[in-house]
Amino acid sequence: MKRDARQAILDAGAELVHRQGFNNTGIKEILDAAGVPKGSFYFYFPSKEAFGLALIEHYRAASAAASGRLLADASVPPLDRLRNFFAGVRGRFADWGCERGCPFGNLAQELADLSPEMRKSLQGSLDAMSERIAGLLREAAERGDLPAGLDPDDTAAFVMDAWEGAILRMKTQKNVEPLLRFERLVCGSLLGMPVPGNGAAGQQKSDRAEPAG
Repeated sequence: MKRDARQAILDAGAELVHRQGFNNTGIKEILDAAGVPKGSFYFYFPSKEAFGLALIEHYRAASAAASGRLLADASVPPLDRLRNFFAGVRGRFADWGCERGCPFGNLAQELADLSPEMRKSLQGSLDAMSERIAGLLREAAERGDLPAGLDPDDTAAFVMDAWEGAILRMKTQKNVEPLLRFERLVCGSLLGMPVPGNGAAGQQKSDRAEPAG
């Protein structure tokens, strides 16, 4: 029962924080959405920062679960898996009206300068995503599919940097063009994959993947 209440708090908090930000989300609001007693929060989390650290791990597990099957599907070439992942996340953002963004990126912008522990945890989460991308690029290199001269680890870190920047631009412009530009230049020009073009055809919704860094 205790585990269920803690999970309910994390599930409700993850949705609220992703939609409106960490500092704009109150503890009472989380407990009301979770449908658990008022005293439950501090029973499981001694502070809001402790809740934030648990929330980052919650997002990290959800991101790994959502992307894991797609990125690990050995029946699909690794670069195609990567392109399909980004297209799927783009589709989810389109469903959300180009709001919310990457939960890790959002929290980093809010909290990285305020909480060293949360900054460290967020760095680990983004690094984990970079490593998943690097793994795909290493697979591609072994197949001879990765363009010559690209180091998988450096390229994966750059791809994550560009992706997070594209998400930020998407949120400010309220359209998916920054994500399409990312796909054209990073997936297309850098990695040599076919990518969607401009216009309505390029903004069609694809198989969904949870947006996360």
